[in-house]
Order: sequence, then structure tokens, then C-alpha cells
Amino acid sequence: MNQQRLKELRITAQDLRITGLKMVQGAGSGHIGGAFSLSEIMAVLYFEKMNIRPNDPKWEDRDRLVMSKGHATVALYPALATRGFFPLSLLDTFRKIDGHLSAHVEMKYVPGVDMSAGSLGQGLSAAVGMALAGKQLKKNFTVYAILGDGEIQEGQIWEALMYSGSHGLDNLIIILDNNKVQLDGTVSEILDTGDLNAKFTGFGLQTLSVDGHDVEQLCDAIDKAKVTKGKASIIIANTVKGKGVSFMEGKSVWHGKTPDNEQFAKAFEELNATRKALEV
Repeated sequence: MNQQRLKELRITAQDLRITGLKMVQGAGSGHIGGAFSLSEIMAVLYFEKMNIRPNDPKWEDRDRLVMSKGHATVALYPALATRGFFPLSLLDTFRKIDGHLSAHVEMKYVPGVDMSAGSLGQGLSAAVGMALAGKQLKKNFTVYAILGDGEIQEGQIWEALMYSGSHGLDNLIIILDNNKVQLDGTVSEILDTGDLNAKFTGFGLQTLSVDGHDVEQLCDAIDKAKVTKGKASIIIANTVKGKGVSFMEGKSVWHGKTPDNEQFAKAFEELNATRKALEV
């Protein structure tokens, strides 16, 4: 991939952060930390790698994405709107009683959402089911599932991993947002998940580890996963919670906390300065 395209993806990721922060400001609430750690992942998937048709969200042969960490709407909804699934103006209805852009992803009313989520641990099972259906129907679509690193403490995740590994679902690409911080603290202090590379490999998955804020590494890992036959793949995307805002980075308090006016101003200042630097 040429440098100009990589630059465009980096700028897109930053735009998703800025748009997401505007959503939270307008709603007075929202999960910022674990959304900002996903921005480059969203940019790569929706603007480079996924085979989708925004004007035909239910296209049968589309790639699917399950946002298993369903509270990350501040990452997903800006990506869908910017990609053209629905007007950007609808983002102003985020978490409003008369709108459909709820705090957790939902598929009934929001174009482009392939699976509702919110109760952590369930989304990967749905993605496995989609991938299995694709195999049985002899379809060529890819199913992507995005997990949180706190979420993988749920037992259902490991059942789904066991199934995907033993059934060779090579049309399934799992991406772990490994920002190492969950709601109440760090993953290591709450429930240490240990050597993830060894565990995922032991379940029969191809395991790839990348810098989750490096769009080139993400693109290369997805490309490798897509050409691998006979194995599901999981990409451990090493990220930073609250990426891009200095006072949020790596801090669990910003899992779902809403900034005050001064903090919003500081956050927008930092995000816009980074975007400007990316344009140079």
C-alpha cells in the first residue's frame, strides 16, 4: 500500500475520534476510552478492507462485523456514518430518547450494524455462527469480530474460540482491542488473562500481534489472515485506551466518564492538533 493511502487512513482514524467526541459532548455521555483505542481499526476495516455496500446494508455477500464489545458505539457509529450508511447528521441523535443510536450497538434500526451487542461475551458466538453459515452456503464473505480485552474474561468467549479453532473457520477474523485497561482498572490486576498468544494458538487459531494504532501493520495482518486457509485468525491489536487525548490515555476512569467543558476543550485541541500534523 502506498504512503498516500496510509496517510489517508491515519487521517480518517483521527476524524473518527473527533466525530466520536462530538457525539459524547452532544449526548452528555458515552464510552470514550475503548472507542478511541479502536479508531485505526475502524478506519482500516470500513475504509480499506471490508467488502460492503453502504447503499445496500443487507447485501447478502457483504463482509460482516460483530462489535462484541458493544459499548464501543462511539467508534462504530462515526465509521458507519462517514462511510455512508446513514447521514452524519443522525449522529446528533446519539443516546437521545427519540433516536435509534443507542449506547450499545443495535441492528434493528441502525443501517450497517450486523449484530446487536451489549452483554459482553456473546458477540463472538454470533460471529462464529455467521462464519459457519458462510461455509455451509459456500459464500466468500469474511466475518470480523472485535473483542475487548476485559471481555475475554467471559467464559463464552473461550467456548467460541474453541469452536472456531476446531472447525477451521478461515473466513473468521477476530480482532482483540488489547488496550489492557477495563472498567475498574487494568486487566492484569482484575483478572490477568496471561499469555494470550500461547492461549489463542493452543486453541488452533492463527495468532498475529500488531500495533493497533499502526494502519500499515493492521492492513498487513488482515491480508495475511485472509489468505490463510484452514484456520481462523485472531489479531492481537496492542492499543492505548483513550488514545489521542493525553489525560485519558491508559486510565480506566475514562472507560465511560464524560469530560467537563474544560476537558472537552482540551481534548478537541489535542485531537485537532494531531490531525493537522497528519496532513503535513
